[in-house]
This record gives sequence, C-alpha cells and structure tokens, in this order.
Amino acid sequence: EYQWKGPFYFIQGADPQFGLMKAWTHGDTNNGDDEWGEEIKLAEQAVQAVNKLNPKPKFFVLCGDLVHGMPGSRWKKNQEQDLKDVLKNTGQDIPLVFVSGNHDIGNTPTRETIDDYCKNWGDDYFSFWVGGVFFLVLNSQLYFDSSKCPELRQAQDAWLDEQLAVAANQKCKHIIVFQHIPLFLSKPDEDHDYFNLDKSVRQEIMEKFHKAGIRAVFSGHYHRNAGGSYKGLEMVVSSAIGCQLGQDTHGLRVVVVTEEKVVHRYYSLTELGSHGIEKELLDMLAKQ
Repeated sequence: EYQWKGPFYFIQGADPQFGLMKAWTHGDTNNGDDEWGEEIKLAEQAVQAVNKLNPKPKFFVLCGDLVHGMPGSRWKKNQEQDLKDVLKNTGQDIPLVFVSGNHDIGNTPTRETIDDYCKNWGDDYFSFWVGGVFFLVLNSQLYFDSSKCPELRQAQDAWLDEQLAVAANQKCKHIIVFQHIPLFLSKPDEDHDYFNLDKSVRQEIMEKFHKAGIRAVFSGHYHRNAGGSYKGLEMVVSSAIGCQLGQDTHGLRVVVVTEEKVVHRYYSLTELGSHGIEKELLDMLAKQ
C-alpha cells in the first residue's frame, strides 16, 4: 500500500508481560512469575475491545515484553502459549504486529535468543506499508546491549539505512517507528537508566530519525505513559496492558493517521471496550 488512501488508525499495546504482576507483588521479579491468570484476563479484555471497534483498525501492534519469563526461564514457553491462545481470537481482518522486548530476547540478547524469538513471533526487525505510510519495527535490545551479537546490531543498522533511503524515494506520507525501549521518557537529553537508551546511542538515532523525517516513535517498556519530542520527532511511551508501575490504567493507544499529522490517545481497556473511540477521532477518520 504505497499510495495514500485517506485517514486510518491502528491500535498500539505494550507489555502484556504474562507473569509480572505476581512477581512484582511478591518482590521476586526473577522467579516469582509462576502465575499469570490476571494478565490472561487483561489480554482477553484488550482483544475483545479491539474486535468491537468500528471502523476496524488497520492493525494491532504489541510493543514488546509479550511475556515476563526471560529466555531459558522456567515458565516462558507456557506464558507464550497462553498469550498466543488469547491473541488467536483477534479478528481475522486485524493483522497483529509483534515487537521484541528485553524479556522476549534477554537484556543482553544473543543470536540464539533472537532466533528463538523469530521462530515464535516473526522477524525481530522489518518494515511494512499501510495506506501510503511507512512503518519500521526495530529491535531496540540491539541498541541497548549488543555486546554478545555485535554483527546483528551492524546488520540492523545497515538495513535501517537502506529502508530510510527507500522511504525517501517513495515519497511516503509519514514514517512511524515501533520499538520496545523508548529513546527517552520525557527529555531528549535526560540521563540514561534502565527505561531509556544510552545517551550517545540515543543522540545518533534521534538525529538519524530527524533527518529521515520520521514523525513518531511508539514504544512501551516503562509501564507508564510518558513522552516528549526532539526537533519535531515525537517520542510516545505507552503504558502496559499488563502490570502498571505508575498511576495509569491497563490500556491501549488509538493512533489516527491523517494526511497532515499523527494523533493518538491512550484509553483504559474498560473505556475502549465499553465506549469505543471518541467522536473527535472518528470525525478525523471520516474526512477524506
């Protein structure tokens, strides 16, 4: 879909992270993830809310940390199977897009952990077109710590440069990026910590994205809503479908793409499931 066909929208979710809620409550985030019934219910609620929406979203993207179990951990396979069983109920006409998070491939990924993820969920980085808009899915762990697979980081970098060249030639309406770890949480020059990317790496990526005319980066990882902007590039951090670490509610983000702009709003699962999308956003979709 290289051509612009008019406004559309998609749904962004993040961090269903089956197993974190019990682990977090019990203060044992390494081994406490042996129950995830609560997360199953929330993921089911998310799928039901998305299925009820009218008009239908173009796709539903999950920005990483699909489950809590790290590679090789005891419950990971069961958590993944249970999540797949829930996601199978997503409407047949709503494609699912998966983004790899640190719990999916490890804080320091290896070729093996990434291969395993790809067998389970699809490529760890790729691009796709929807209605004249170019979308890029990135593996942000390669930016966070690629010490055990430097060649994979180089491959993603080379691929990204090629993709941005393609986008420039195709005259796309917008370029939008999905990754798990935010570039930053509120300010482009904030200090580096667990929830954002290292400053030097961040600066390089932000500048590359800015030069390429990328409109927005959507991520998760923080389990709270946050965000800011860098030279017109918007950084959008969405809270979790699963465990909340702040004051936000379990929810999903509705993202409306018009010819001029990208507008988004975070909804609680209850609100989206019972009321759907508000009139203001629906009106934007109706304008051809």
